[in-house]
Amino acid sequence: MTLIANPIYDSVFKFLLEDERAAKVLLSALLKRDIQELKMRRNEYSNIQQTRISLFRVDFSAKLIDASGKEQLVLIELQKTWLATETLRFRQYLGTQYLSKDNLLEKDNSKGFGLPIISIYILGHKIGDLQQPVVYVRRRYLDYDDHEIEAGVPDPFIESLTHDSIIVQIPFLKENARNHLERILSIFDQEHRTSVDEHLLNINDEDMGSDGLLLINRLVLAAASPNVRRDMQVEDEILSEIEERDTTIMMKDKVIEQKSQEIEQKSQEIEQKSQEIEQKSQEIEQKKQEIERQNQALRTTIKNLSARGMSIEEITEILSLPKERIQALLQDSSSI
Repeated sequence: MTLIANPIYDSVFKFLLEDERAAKVLLSALLKRDIQELKMRRNEYSNIQQTRISLFRVDFSAKLIDASGKEQLVLIELQKTWLATETLRFRQYLGTQYLSKDNLLEKDNSKGFGLPIISIYILGHKIGDLQQPVVYVRRRYLDYDDHEIEAGVPDPFIESLTHDSIIVQIPFLKENARNHLERILSIFDQEHRTSVDEHLLNINDEDMGSDGLLLINRLVLAAASPNVRRDMQVEDEILSEIEERDTTIMMKDKVIEQKSQEIEQKSQEIEQKSQEIEQKSQEIEQKKQEIERQNQALRTTIKNLSARGMSIEEITEILSLPKERIQALLQDSSSI
């Protein structure tokens, strides 16, 4: 077993990739292609003095060699993050890559075609329902009927507009690696963290092969570097701040959601009360109309009886109503 620095940390990952041989081993395993030439380009990685970024980004230009010996010049865009909230930055970063003039083909490029981009995402979290440690997203050429087209030599125009992707989900890396790539990627497996110091992984270097040992030796150097260890401590502080920020935001969102539900419930109660009031108002109006119809019938009856010469006393006796009521209704009928 060997103690190595934990490459989930940006400072360690950057230290690893700054060694060209180590970078070739890692990228060749991911791409399943031999890399003849590899050059780290101008990179943008998370500034450890800023709490709003938890994303490592670095680019390489590479000359790949396939099984037939054919060469291909590509741009490798490598991004790593430990927070699910940061994955939205990937698309934004990819857009800047397509717009950059630095990523144009250098030879026979009168039409301004860009280098083919291969995006590699190393994630410290799970995505969706995918449970594989490594997922390859390949382009396919299809016609209208969804029949696959033999593309032959890739067209520079299409290559400059589309890209392949490789997604690594660190939580699904298994202790018993099934192939060369998974053995290489086992250096990221967080299950190997030591109980006393999460900056270190305890790796079984048996069956790692020369390529894997090269990566392990580089990470042993990182573990021994005071600068790298200090940067990891700073990253811990920043991650703590980010998690505290996200927790605060989540708590505020939870309070807002709860208040929104309470407001919605109050609104429903008010709406129900309004409907009840409206219903009562309609019932009162119906009662008023019924009383008015009854009064109108009494007025007509009293008027008819009075027209036949009956006195108020006689009408009162017949209708069994108070004399005052008869007088009021008789007066109302006279005024209509």
